[in-house]
Amino acid sequence: MRSGISCPLPHAHTVGFMKWNFSTAEQLAAALRAGEVTSAELTDEAIARIERDNDAINAICVPDFDRARAAARDADRARARGEDRPLLGIPVTVKDSYDIAGLPTTWGMPPHRDYMPAEDAVQVSRLKAAGAVVLGKTNVPLGLQDIQSFNEIYGTTNNPWDHGRTSGGSSGGSAAALASGFGALSIGSDLAGSLRTPAHFCGIYAHKPTLGLAASRGMVPPPGPALPVEHDLAVVGPMARTARDLTLLLDVMAGPDPLTLGVAYHLTLPSARHERLRDFRVLVLDEHPLIPTSSAVRAGVGRVADALVNGGARVERDSPLLPDLTEAAMLYRQLLFSGSVARFPVEAYEQLRTRAAQLSADDQSLDAAMLRGMVFSHRDWIEANSRRELHRHGWRQLFAEFDAVVCPITPTPAFPHDHNPDPRERRIDIDGVEYPYFDQLAWAGLATMPGLPATAIPAGRSPEGLPVGVQLIGPMFEDRTPLRLAELLEQKIGGFQAPK
Repeated sequence: MRSGISCPLPHAHTVGFMKWNFSTAEQLAAALRAGEVTSAELTDEAIARIERDNDAINAICVPDFDRARAAARDADRARARGEDRPLLGIPVTVKDSYDIAGLPTTWGMPPHRDYMPAEDAVQVSRLKAAGAVVLGKTNVPLGLQDIQSFNEIYGTTNNPWDHGRTSGGSSGGSAAALASGFGALSIGSDLAGSLRTPAHFCGIYAHKPTLGLAASRGMVPPPGPALPVEHDLAVVGPMARTARDLTLLLDVMAGPDPLTLGVAYHLTLPSARHERLRDFRVLVLDEHPLIPTSSAVRAGVGRVADALVNGGARVERDSPLLPDLTEAAMLYRQLLFSGSVARFPVEAYEQLRTRAAQLSADDQSLDAAMLRGMVFSHRDWIEANSRRELHRHGWRQLFAEFDAVVCPITPTPAFPHDHNPDPRERRIDIDGVEYPYFDQLAWAGLATMPGLPATAIPAGRSPEGLPVGVQLIGPMFEDRTPLRLAELLEQKIGGFQAPK
């Protein structure tokens, strides 16, 4: 049975006990406005489900139930006074990495297990201003630096579809929470697929906004400070169980920081390029030159391609306008890892320099690109950034001919938990062949390196019954275009299904 648009009751046995847990935010807003339910009731029901199921999933790492119930009562009183806001009374969760005054912000790092920020992150402030009821915080990997979500403080988040597999990272707690009915919406972040990969692994929706579209102040490693800095490659974004809910939450999140660009600028996102599926021009990719795509993920891409063709869209399988995928992956690796090691201790940095100096000049592997990026000079970074601008220009030319690109998010569905402390020793199994663990980031980096928006959508399931997602990459600052395409595809191929 589907939840979402067609039915908010994925399990018959929950009727009467947990009527609203899998309803969309849009449905909840309509029910609240109609007086069918109160925010206090929704919040109690969400808390009951978390208390029932979170021990097995471990998605919620910091519950905030007392304040949630108080916020729900406030929302009901506000509605009784005639107020209405986009998320008024709707239960949501927040990724641990966002500062929330009165709750610890750890990023999974044991030395900061007791760090308590003094004020809310700008996105938490926006959620609260929109009327949302925050149920608590969701789990992350150590320092947000993994494709899984586990740490020494809060333990491991399991995939709701198969507890022996990862929910993804670094927004894995948020994706698992949504798939489990713990709130209608969540907010996460994405530097290396951290919104999109958990969505793909857990069968939900997520949107990586255009770089710079949504302010990220207060999503900062503890102990801060929470300055209005826009970090290279990294974005914050919405997660939900339908495409329309993504748009609802993005409209709350989008906009410049009031301390910087917001002093002078107001956001006006352009409308989607098209409203009907048959008007879209789409490039479909399922092969990457540096890493194979599993048969399960290729099948998911194929289901989306078939739905596009059946809906009358113009679909192409290749284009000379597509920027070079190998160079894009190399550039992404270099920019990503040059940033990730910038705060390493000097001794660790010097060890990396020694290892990089031993690389053969003709070693053009992804691992070599990563190591070279880790020890970039400023001159090296400027050169890489200049090449990125050429790629951005190439994408602008491509999006003059196409409206969106459909491609994988990672090469496989969710993989079994792998907690080897040395990620270099981990491997990803693609149809029986092993590849270096971080090579699976190639597809996520395709949108991240140039800063393009990308919407993750469910695209059916693997033969083992695991969710498979794809991403819809759109033109810079035209986020409504892939979001609208996601909506139209949801109507054609179905959307979120609750795990049995």
